[in-house]
Amino acid sequence: MDLQNFCLDRITRQALFPLAPSLPTQRLSETRLETRRDSPGSNRGLRLDPEPRSEEERNVKRHRCGPIGPPPLRFLLPPLRFIRFRFCSGPVLLLLLGLCVFLQTRTRFLSGPQEEEEEVLLEALQTRVSPRTGVRSRLTALVLTGLHPPSDPELQQVLRVLKELRFTVTSRAYAETSNTLRTGVTGWSLVMCLSTSERSCLRRMSFTHLTANQKVNLLPAVMEAFSDAGGGLCVFYARSHLSGTQFPMRPEACGSTNQKPPLPADSPSPAGAPPPALVAMVNVYVLVTSVKPLTSFLHDLSVVTTNQEQRGRPTQIAHFLQHTLGPHSSHDALRQIKRVIGEVLLAAVSTNQEQTSSRCVLCFQLLTFTLLFSGSITPVVIQVDTDLTFSALSEEAFEGPISRDRILEDTLHFLHLSYAETQYGGCTGTHGACLSEDEFLLLLQFQRQMETPSAFQLVYPSSSSSSSSSSSSSSSSSSSSSSSSSSSSSSSLLVLSDLLIRISRHYELQRNQSSRIKDTEPTNQNAGGSNGTGVCVDPRLRQLYLSPPLALTPPFSPSVREYRAEVTFDLLTVRVRPEPMSSACRAHLDQHLGPSMAVFPLALGDSSIIILVTGGEEPVVMATYSVQVTRDSRPSLPMFGDHVTCSFLQDCGLVVHPGLPCGLQPFIRTLSPPLICSSGHHPGVWVVPCLTCSDNRTCDWREVTWQPDGCYHPQVSPPLLQACLTDRKVLFIGDSTNRGMMYFLLERVNSSLQVWGRSHDLQVYEYLNQDRTLVSYSYYPRFWEDKDQRPTFRQSLLQLIHRSRPLVNSEQTVLVVGGVQWLKVDHLRTVREVLDRESLSDALVVVKSLGMGFHLPVDGIRSLSLRQIQDLYRQNQDIITAAKHRGYEAVDTFSITMGRFRDFLQGRCACHFHQVEKSSGPSDPIAASRTTPELQSDGQHPEKEAWPRASTYHVRGPVNQVYSEILLSRLCPRNT
Repeated sequence: MDLQNFCLDRITRQALFPLAPSLPTQRLSETRLETRRDSPGSNRGLRLDPEPRSEEERNVKRHRCGPIGPPPLRFLLPPLRFIRFRFCSGPVLLLLLGLCVFLQTRTRFLSGPQEEEEEVLLEALQTRVSPRTGVRSRLTALVLTGLHPPSDPELQQVLRVLKELRFTVTSRAYAETSNTLRTGVTGWSLVMCLSTSERSCLRRMSFTHLTANQKVNLLPAVMEAFSDAGGGLCVFYARSHLSGTQFPMRPEACGSTNQKPPLPADSPSPAGAPPPALVAMVNVYVLVTSVKPLTSFLHDLSVVTTNQEQRGRPTQIAHFLQHTLGPHSSHDALRQIKRVIGEVLLAAVSTNQEQTSSRCVLCFQLLTFTLLFSGSITPVVIQVDTDLTFSALSEEAFEGPISRDRILEDTLHFLHLSYAETQYGGCTGTHGACLSEDEFLLLLQFQRQMETPSAFQLVYPSSSSSSSSSSSSSSSSSSSSSSSSSSSSSSSLLVLSDLLIRISRHYELQRNQSSRIKDTEPTNQNAGGSNGTGVCVDPRLRQLYLSPPLALTPPFSPSVREYRAEVTFDLLTVRVRPEPMSSACRAHLDQHLGPSMAVFPLALGDSSIIILVTGGEEPVVMATYSVQVTRDSRPSLPMFGDHVTCSFLQDCGLVVHPGLPCGLQPFIRTLSPPLICSSGHHPGVWVVPCLTCSDNRTCDWREVTWQPDGCYHPQVSPPLLQACLTDRKVLFIGDSTNRGMMYFLLERVNSSLQVWGRSHDLQVYEYLNQDRTLVSYSYYPRFWEDKDQRPTFRQSLLQLIHRSRPLVNSEQTVLVVGGVQWLKVDHLRTVREVLDRESLSDALVVVKSLGMGFHLPVDGIRSLSLRQIQDLYRQNQDIITAAKHRGYEAVDTFSITMGRFRDFLQGRCACHFHQVEKSSGPSDPIAASRTTPELQSDGQHPEKEAWPRASTYHVRGPVNQVYSEILLSRLCPRNT
């Protein structure tokens, strides 16, 4: 035998020494590694084959090669059988030679024999890999979509992640429609079978003919074990002889998810007795990466439902347990969760009746386990689904896809799908145990997964497992076979299981040591890391979740910052949740300290959603994304021929007054000629021409008008309005809805609107109507200020009066008071007291009553229930009655807006029915200057500001126009 080969043989044996099980010491010198090529039909892989050496080899060993490594390494290694294998390339032998030198120099620093063995095992495992040289193999993925449409979020997430992993992706509906999935066809690397396509995958695909590097997201043995044998009974449970009292799973755990039992009620504890430790239903998500031997992992995301919550919420399982049980008991509970899941999986795969060895080495399966805690830290499995399910979530339609996306993305990254293909050695002969190429590939994948930080925790095998128990699933299923091949396979699984346990033990020791080091660090350093803070080096969004899903233009991409979307009239809100690419970055909505998830109202026309990506301890905006959403107006059908007139007061989507009809009703006109309405609160309805009152899609909504019962509000012409408001001062106090009426008056009396702004303080508009009219405005209430610093209504009214002086005690002084929903009867009493005190008791007071708003479930502001909105209707009637009693005019804006609550314009409160937009202005600067008002701000030294002459503005909003016209008709009655 060649001397160099023999010495390399000895070095290789020294490096791989811990890889094999025990052998009697007297046979240790009789084992050697062979490097022969496989014979046809033999298993390829790691070979354990003792053979006697020739005398020539013994002499060479004795005189030429010297001792095997330093004494410490020889003493630490147990008497094991050696592994023999064939390498595919010469450089790997040189790597092993370097590995041996490295091991000789570092052995003295190892903490103990067990750790040394596992270190050498992992080093040898990495050296065992021989990547294919040349051009990297193209990674091709086939996604079977089933019933999922192309726009489905689950499908889009799968496609996005696969493209990030540099897969070439194609999609088909079912396996039957794909010519690629034929036996012997090797043109793909990965098949993803989405829900509703699993049956097609299992029926069409041949799992026994896959190559070593082909992967499928299904494990037939797992699918079969957890299928329904009838009445919810699991198939594996029906085949086994498990004891229902000892096994931690209910037999009927494979039925419909609707059969889950309710949570146990909190029973009163005896005096002095502690409450139950844990009462909850928890959905956990398990990834199975191998059946023979069993390997499985637990994702950190869970869905928890307790007695205090009707529906579940997504949370990290470790955080939930620690919050509920405390640090010590939470660790015990997590260990119990893993033990129970591992025990159920082990029992499930042990009953697999399929004896043929599957070639799907790297196939995987995601499962949902529903665990029930009934006062103990040891749960019982009450449901197992062979897919990801999120029906327990309170916001399933929104949180479900987000949770699914996260688990799916973590899974695809965790499986290292983008690794290039590798080649491995083989073994020959019939003596001893042999690790096949498939088993070694599984071992390598397991090691990669254990060393990579991820959201998964190992469930099985655990570091406390033994090789005999971890391989029981295979040995029990093959115990009935007495053939030599079955015996060899069982022995091989024992070796592989032992190696998996060694690897898991090694990384668990590493994590424990790392955890101890972190515990000794100063707490101020821990605080930053625990919150996931760091340097935001990639300030992009990974994904933008919208509910309901919107068709963005262009489609979402992390590198694109601006998007547009169009929605229909009926869509009133959208929930937005941006996810940053890096955990060191934060995504906020609207402002740099805004929420990370929010519901936005969608006004008629354009609405902007701004997303800020920030980084740093003091948030700094590093990137800005925007979504411009255009909501269409109510669809209209033009009237060309015969039509009917329909009326409505309230929408059936929001019944404010249960005693009145909702929706379109036939409108009956009175025969007598209408009269001018005597008040601004005269009851009325909206009327619209339609083909039929039974379908609002047949109406011409461009012609909708407000019709008071038996009367009408005359429109005040601009000349009449200008004459009416000459030498008058109009004071407005209220919120933005009151301000909308003021801007309408400014535009009408001045023929154009030259100034506008979302003023939240006191403003005085002078020199209106050719210097003959003054309008002032005070914003109330100042809700953004602290309660102890807010001015009261009395203080705000007095300030407005003082800034508007000189005032006369007649109807030449007009006070318009009101807003959305803050006005109470007590405010009218305050108005009377202040006017009497200021000698303005004869001033004309117009009360703008309440209005619709805050009826949508929008984040960041209060949201009213239906009962609260119905209470507003009664409160509105009380305000109108009080105004009439005091001799005030009243405009019933609540009745006008409650049937048009969908027609709101920009504003988070959904209470604005006006919007100021730019329009072309007069070209003559002299003419413009004559009609341009001067504005005085609320400073100690008011200054007159010259406003732009070239631009004018227009107040848009048909609903605001209706009640603003009523206001003008009450200010300027036709009989004057």
